[in-house]
Amino acid sequence: MGIPLYATLLDRCYAARDSFLLLRAHARILTNGLADHDLLRTKLCAAYARCDRLHESLLLFSFATRRPTFLYNSLIRAHADRSRFALALSFFQFMLSDGVAANVACVASTLRCVAGVASLRLGRLLHSHAVVSSLLSQDPSIPNSLIAMYSSCGDLPSARKVFDDMRQRKNLVSYTSMISALGTHGHSKEAFSLFEKILEEGERPDSKAITAVLAACAREGLVEEGRRVFKMIRARRFGAVSMGVEHFTCMVDLLGTAGLVEETEVLIHGMDGKPDEAMLTALLKACQTHGKFDATERVWGVLLKQCRMRGRLDVAERIAEQVYGSGR
Repeated sequence: MGIPLYATLLDRCYAARDSFLLLRAHARILTNGLADHDLLRTKLCAAYARCDRLHESLLLFSFATRRPTFLYNSLIRAHADRSRFALALSFFQFMLSDGVAANVACVASTLRCVAGVASLRLGRLLHSHAVVSSLLSQDPSIPNSLIAMYSSCGDLPSARKVFDDMRQRKNLVSYTSMISALGTHGHSKEAFSLFEKILEEGERPDSKAITAVLAACAREGLVEEGRRVFKMIRARRFGAVSMGVEHFTCMVDLLGTAGLVEETEVLIHGMDGKPDEAMLTALLKACQTHGKFDATERVWGVLLKQCRMRGRLDVAERIAEQVYGSGR
């Protein structure tokens, strides 16, 4: 098998995230004495990063003499996915000092890392870089990432300005990012209005957009608005979007915080599957806060039973400390 065929095979490993096939391909490359070939080494490094085998990827990177943009992007994205934001940012800095031009995908991944470390200074520098390099106008993913970054860094006005400046280039991700930003910073009514605008324009929100608006409603107790969205999901107003655990979790948080414990219990009992620990914990806290002691014991019993079945009584103990205090 020649170099072009190995290169194609490694591309397949990269696309499919097939770690087993990648290891076999690497073994064959070593056996055939092709491990020092720049192209194959670069593709191996990128494929290992894509398959979440970061140790092997870093080792190959240290020997690589050919380091194109897609290799740096693979490493930045792989470390970002593992929440190793500082290391991912160091790769971006190294890439620029190496004279390698960043593309749209690379800048978008790096903005996610900046959001992870909540560095407004770095975010503004990267924003300037995107403007100077004409990347900002190339693809909506850059302004969408900027909205999320500015929100994570606590700069809602800058997030709003990026959103407004997009004008006709806004897509569903843009709206979702802005809804999430508004909800996070205590502007839930404005977030709901933006969600309504999506519907008015004939767009069908996806699961992420629905979760964002329900979370915004939960933060400021917009019970009626949350109920309306939830009813629309059940009525299949959003097409193929089905009722997910994340939607139920937001509603449990919303109704429970408002003291509507009985309605919350009915909601949970109407689920197709079993409620998860986060959902039951939210309900448990609501019961305690609003003095619904009978409901507290019922919910605690369900939660304790689930933890016992999974062999995770340590989780039950941790939740008990959070909700009841260490005296339980």
